Amino acid sequence: MADVDGVTLDKLKKAWLDYKVLVLRDQHITTEEHIAFGRLFGDLEVHPFTDNDEDYPEVVVLEAGGASGKTFVAAGWHSDVTWRAEPSMGSILRGRIVPPVGGDTCFADATAAYRRLSDDWRQRVDDLYAIHDYSRVFEDRVEPSETERIRTQYPPQRHPVIRTHPVTGARGIYTNIGFTSHIDGLSEEESREILRHLEWAIRNPSVQCRVRWNVDTFVMWDNRCVQHAASADFLPEHRLMERVTVVGDRPF
Repeated sequence: MADVDGVTLDKLKKAWLDYKVLVLRDQHITTEEHIAFGRLFGDLEVHPFTDNDEDYPEVVVLEAGGASGKTFVAAGWHSDVTWRAEPSMGSILRGRIVPPVGGDTCFADATAAYRRLSDDWRQRVDDLYAIHDYSRVFEDRVEPSETERIRTQYPPQRHPVIRTHPVTGARGIYTNIGFTSHIDGLSEEESREILRHLEWAIRNPSVQCRVRWNVDTFVMWDNRCVQHAASADFLPEHRLMERVTVVGDRPF
């Protein structure tokens, strides 16, 4: 990862599209090299609500357990930052401190989950839009005096329920339990029914893989067609991960 030539980069980009999730073991590189590797795939975003490295704001620090005093683990199935107008293209996550047991991350193929819906369900959801809102997860991280400014900067976003991948053309489920508040234009009851059904499609183990972390394991996933969930079964042991996230485009 520290010295990727053009041929290798082209192979990585193709593999990322083909397999959606890539696991790179034993990559003993610096934080600067992690950032540089991420930039090979596009511009990197800075997350406004997470704990970021003070010296490297592009690096999101995900920590829980141990002496950190933190217990939050992103255990709900989601795609990253779907509350942005242009959600991330992909993420590259590194294991820094790994608990002896637990703390795995599971990934779900949202295109396979969509294909496995019945014809009636695909017809029902194909043309719907959903509202995504940062405040469902991050509201308590915004100072009350900043709420109006942050809400203006990051208003709720309307994205298709079924997203088309901009490169492969594949369609996949793009609602998630974390950030999706409701289906636009439907009653609360029907909205809940649809979101629940799509969540269970993502939760089907037959469309999932599970990654066991080691120190300096890197996992890259395509946020446009993959959802993920961390396992919270390691607490009170210490787990610390670092992520860079590639800027994406407007879903359609």
